[in-house]
Amino acid sequence: MVLDKLGSSLKETLAKIAKSMFVDESVVNELVKDIQRALLQADVNVKLVFALSNSIKKRALEEKVPSGVTQKEYLVRIVYEELTKFMGGEKNEIVIDKTKKPFKIMMVGLFGSGKTTSISKIGRYYTNRGFKVATLGLDVHRPAAPQQLKQLSDRLNVTCFINEKEKNALKIYKEYEKEFSKYDLLIIDTAGRDALSDDLIKELKELTNYAKPDEKLLVISSDLGQTAQKQAESFHETCAVTGIFITKLDGTAKGGGALSACAATQAPVKFIGVGEKPEDIEVFNPKGFVGRLLGMGDIEALLEKAQEAMDKETAEDLGKRLLKGEFNFLDLYEQMSAMSKMGPLSKVMEMIPGMGGMKIPKEMLEGQEGKLKKWKIIMQSCTKEELEDPEIIGRDRIERIAKGSGATVQEVRELLKQYKQTKKMMKMMKGTEDPEKLMKKFKGKMPKGFKF
Repeated sequence: MVLDKLGSSLKETLAKIAKSMFVDESVVNELVKDIQRALLQADVNVKLVFALSNSIKKRALEEKVPSGVTQKEYLVRIVYEELTKFMGGEKNEIVIDKTKKPFKIMMVGLFGSGKTTSISKIGRYYTNRGFKVATLGLDVHRPAAPQQLKQLSDRLNVTCFINEKEKNALKIYKEYEKEFSKYDLLIIDTAGRDALSDDLIKELKELTNYAKPDEKLLVISSDLGQTAQKQAESFHETCAVTGIFITKLDGTAKGGGALSACAATQAPVKFIGVGEKPEDIEVFNPKGFVGRLLGMGDIEALLEKAQEAMDKETAEDLGKRLLKGEFNFLDLYEQMSAMSKMGPLSKVMEMIPGMGGMKIPKEMLEGQEGKLKKWKIIMQSCTKEELEDPEIIGRDRIERIAKGSGATVQEVRELLKQYKQTKKMMKMMKGTEDPEKLMKKFKGKMPKGFKF
C-alpha cells in the first residue's frame, strides 16, 4: 500500500477515537500527539507537522458540532479535511488542450529520480484516453538515456524523437520542431544531475524559454525524504515548476517528505507512481489519497481503474444487466477478468470504502488472487448452457468440470458458492444507481464469508 506505515498509524489513531466514551480535551491532545508521531515517522517536515496538528486541535476544541453528527464523527471529519488541505486540497489534473498541437509537458528532475519511466507512464495514460502522443529525448548527457526512452515509447506504440549524436539539447528540439504539430501531446525528457549544477540550470532555462512548455513537471523520488524540499525549491526557481510527479511512493516510509516538499513550494502534485509497471500511475487526488490513508476508500480511483480494465461497451452492458438483477457465470467471468487487470487485490481493496481499514493478511489476499486464476480455468471447462445458467450444475456436472479443468471437486464447489454470494449482492444492487444509497443498502448486509 502507498505509505503503508503512515496509513496504519492514522487508522489506529481513528480507532482510538471510536473506542473513547466521549470526546474531551485530553482525547483531542492524545489524537494530535498520535498524528504528529505518525507524520514525523513518515518524514514530514517538523514545522508543517506542528502547523497541521495545531489547526486540527484548534478546530476540534473551538468549532461547534453540526446537528445530526456526533462529536466523534466530527472529529474524524476534521482530521480528514485538514489532512486533505495539507496534501493540496483539490485534484489538479492536467487537461490536454488539443487545439495547442502539441500540448507540451517538460519533465525535470535529478539523476535517478525516475523521469524516463514516468514519461512512459504519462504517455500510456494519455494514449489510453485517445490522445496522439509523442516523446522527445533531450537527456543528452546520461549514456543510453535516448535509447531507454525510445524502447519504452516503442512498447506503447508512441513516436519518439531522438538524436544520439547531437549533444546540444536545444538543437535536437529545433531539428524535429516541424514534426510536433502532428501530435496532441509532446512529453519532453531533459537531463538530470546528481545536484542542480550551473550548466543544468542554463540548459533548462534555454529549453524553457524556447519551447515554452504548457506544464513543467518536477519528478521527485519519494525516498529523498525531507531533502526533496530543497530540490523542489531549486527547480522551481530555475524553470517555474507547475506540478510534481512523485515516484516510488509505494515502496518507502519516507514519502511524507516528498509530499510536504510540495506543500512548501505550493506546486501541486499532479501524478504519483505506485509501482514499476507502465499502468502504475495515478492522478493525485488529495481527497481520495487521504481517504485511503484513513481506511475510507477512494471510489473515484476505483472507478477509473475499472474503466481501464473493461471496455466501455462491455461495462455498460454488464451494468445494465446487474441493475436488472440478472447475473450468471459469464458476468462473474467479466468481473473477475476486470479485477485481474485492475492490479493486486491489496491495492483494489484499499480503494473500497470500509475495506481499506480491515487488517487482511497479505497471504490471504495473494491466495485469493490465485483462486481467481483457478476459477477462470474452471469456467472455461463449462458448457455454454452451464455458463448461462449455473443453477443447473449438480453433482455429476461438478465432477465432469473438475476433471476437465484439472481442479478438485471442492474448488468447483467454492466457485459455485462465490457465484451465489455475488448474485445475492447483485440482487441488493437491483435498481440502485446512487452510490450513497448503495452503501447504505450494503451496510451490515454483506453475505457471510463474501470475498472480493
